[in-house]
Amino acid sequence: MPQRLVITGRSQEPRGRFAEELRRLRSERGPSLRDLAKEVGWDASLFSKMESGRTLGGPEVVQALDQYYGTPGLLVTLWELAVADPTRFKEQYRGYMELEAEAISLWHYGCGTLHGLLQTPEYARELLAAGGSKGDELERQVEARIGRRQVLEGDDASPFRALLSEGALRASLQCPREWREQLAYLAEVSERPNITLYVLPFGTGLHGLMDTAVTFLRLPDGRTVSYVENDARGELIEETSKVEGLQRRYDAIRDLVLNPAESLKFILRVLEEVPCEP
Repeated sequence: MPQRLVITGRSQEPRGRFAEELRRLRSERGPSLRDLAKEVGWDASLFSKMESGRTLGGPEVVQALDQYYGTPGLLVTLWELAVADPTRFKEQYRGYMELEAEAISLWHYGCGTLHGLLQTPEYARELLAAGGSKGDELERQVEARIGRRQVLEGDDASPFRALLSEGALRASLQCPREWREQLAYLAEVSERPNITLYVLPFGTGLHGLMDTAVTFLRLPDGRTVSYVENDARGELIEETSKVEGLQRRYDAIRDLVLNPAESLKFILRVLEEVPCEP
């Protein structure tokens, strides 16, 4: 008979398993957090937060730890699983996030804020803080939101079309430098082959999604579902007739937007208008 597999007793939750592996490797290797910081090059407090599960860190620091510990690819793999884990999101958003991760194409209209896939960490942090998140929970939500951007990265990334209301481009962050970085990031991603941004300028008239943001997800089984948000709530819509009704409203807006080249120029003009800090 084959030998029975021994259960390790380690966490089966991706974030917890990643933190456990970091603690195990450092315990076996022996350095203090301060010594680890000197060897690898990041602040000791970051490693402390990663080992306690308060943050996942970024891909660069995880790759550096893989190299330091001599575990090529192990920590990066665990980090990727933790970043992709839908339980990181608040329960009411998990269904949408799971569908977003498997969508073969995405379309979005944003009336007042930028889509999560287009946000910088600073934008996400200020927006989530305005919604009531704070402390470690705020940092976890920022991390989860930025981790979603992997959907749009890589050679096989899903196509993403976003119609941006001028209002979303005028709702600036409190810090001019951070707002400039966000606008510059929009300009940067608009050059990617799978991302197309369109701007809906002021003065184009009223339309059917004035106070509603909507995202359409084309799924591998051929279905299209939509997720709508306003100031009060968000809702995943799967009923075909309702999705088609929202698509007609979306198509009407698409007829009013600037083309991609004009939209990029518009974003760059808004960027130029942001005052530079001394």
